[in-house]
Amino acid sequence: MSDDHAANPRTLGKCICIITGASKGFGRALACEVSRSVMPGSILLMVARSGMLLQELKEELQSFTEEHKLVVRCITADLTTREGVNDTVAAVRQEAADEMDHVLLVNNAASLGDISRFVNFTDFDKVNSFLSFNVSSALALTAGILKALPCRAGLRWTVVNVSSLFALQAMPSWVLYCTAKAAREMMFRVLAEEEPNIKVLSYSPGPMDTEMQQEILRLTGVSRHLLPCQEPAAKLTKLLLDNSFASGTHHDFFED
Repeated sequence: MSDDHAANPRTLGKCICIITGASKGFGRALACEVSRSVMPGSILLMVARSGMLLQELKEELQSFTEEHKLVVRCITADLTTREGVNDTVAAVRQEAADEMDHVLLVNNAASLGDISRFVNFTDFDKVNSFLSFNVSSALALTAGILKALPCRAGLRWTVVNVSSLFALQAMPSWVLYCTAKAAREMMFRVLAEEEPNIKVLSYSPGPMDTEMQQEILRLTGVSRHLLPCQEPAAKLTKLLLDNSFASGTHHDFFED
């Protein structure tokens, strides 16, 4: 850990941060928050399918990143595919991480899936496709990046799983979404048990003003109070800065 970080613990250190689903919504807001919370010389890797939206975000961050010497890279990859996962891991491997004292991986990319009753899910391929993106992809990506940037003395590692209340609570007609979120929660709890040198956090940001919530409203007709994405992003960044959470635990935006 650098002397500067030891003198100023209210930063994430000289960090290489990887955020999936970074082009919009919560991922975009979190990229903005993290960029203000790392030390000069840090690297922010933003991953999403839309290269155009990533480039727009990079340009939005440019004046700040130039002032603070933050390197921002866009990784255009479709994490629903094996190639997208492999390309992302390869891009991470190319970064010079030897000078970094913190690796932060935020598994944010996910999808809503079909909101329908249990008995309607007879299409094996449809179920597998959803679980492949929402569970298998996050597992393979995390494992790949851990191998690309292995733990070593002086390197802090943090993995964030962007979770949901539905990881813990069953909801009728939400079988795919609940199943995927619950599986991811357990998957990252296992990582926390296996790797005591890695801090693992499952974070539920609450209902946010995103395209996913607009789709939920269209499908269900249920209106909810929605949070601006910046608020849960700021809360997660504070949790990471405090670094007082127990590894493997679940934290909700509405918790104190």
